Amino acid sequence: MKKLFLISLFVISFISASQIKAQEVDIVPYLKMIEQGKIEEVKSKLLDLKTDYPKSSNLIFLEGVLTENGQDAVVLYQTLVEKYPKSAYADAAIYRLYSYYFALGLYNTADKNLNMLKKDYPESPYIKMAAVNVVKNDVEETTQRPDQTSIYSDNVEKEFLYSVQAGAFTNSDNATVLKKEIENAGMISFIQDKNVAGTVFKVVYIGKFETRREAEDFLPIANTRFRIAGRVVEINQ
Repeated sequence: MKKLFLISLFVISFISASQIKAQEVDIVPYLKMIEQGKIEEVKSKLLDLKTDYPKSSNLIFLEGVLTENGQDAVVLYQTLVEKYPKSAYADAAIYRLYSYYFALGLYNTADKNLNMLKKDYPESPYIKMAAVNVVKNDVEETTQRPDQTSIYSDNVEKEFLYSVQAGAFTNSDNATVLKKEIENAGMISFIQDKNVAGTVFKVVYIGKFETRREAEDFLPIANTRFRIAGRVVEINQ
């Protein structure tokens, strides 16, 4: 009887493991289809795949690849990395996060993702790809990163007129917490007092930009990254 019980446990464990493994979809054929330009065909299959395999982490990556909006794709890749760090596509997701932020000139944030890739996935082939990307951009841009100063550092030779207002607080501690979160992501943040009908608010800002267009391009990134409803404002206004 005891032997039968042990066999039953083994069978149950085997079935459970098989079910978990079965939840993962082999997305390689779909990625190849995307490379061949069959994007719409893969999109049409994605909904059924998500219905049949609701717990597949691979499908999160596939959906990210298919997502045209960059900010939405970032959310998917970030979700994959945070919830499924052992996924076969976790390192690929981090590389895509790195590439996205690097392309936007958010170099500190890009570097944080690259460091995570090196630390958590030291055997990943994407580390070498990232190195090639850095060399290529250094050559093309001559050693200067055009957007870096507007987001990460003050430059006395430039006049920064715009910023993104991230939040307004009557409690200075709450303002400080948000400012620190922004700075930990490698971005400039500062706080200014604003008197509204006798109430002094601590207003938190992200970045400094020369033009409104630069600030507006950065706005959706800030909203997605820090879960805020920010808006572009003139500095000191």
